[in-house]
Amino acid sequence: MAVAKTTEIIAGSAKSFEDAVTTGVERASKTIRNIKSAWVKDQEVVVADGKVTEYRVNLKVTFLLD
Repeated sequence: MAVAKTTEIIAGSAKSFEDAVTTGVERASKTIRNIKSAWVKDQEVVVADGKVTEYRVNLKVTFLLD
């Protein structure tokens, strides 16, 4: 029987939401083994001088426990 755990992370990118998701999952995989899925819980942008400067995502990452 498999047991999974979910953790929440925030990742950002100057390019796009998609890049923020990719960056977050790739970074999480450096310290978390057996990642099986990531759910985008929330999205937001940082605005400076009327322009979007950063795309941020709040991810729920699910992984299997050893």
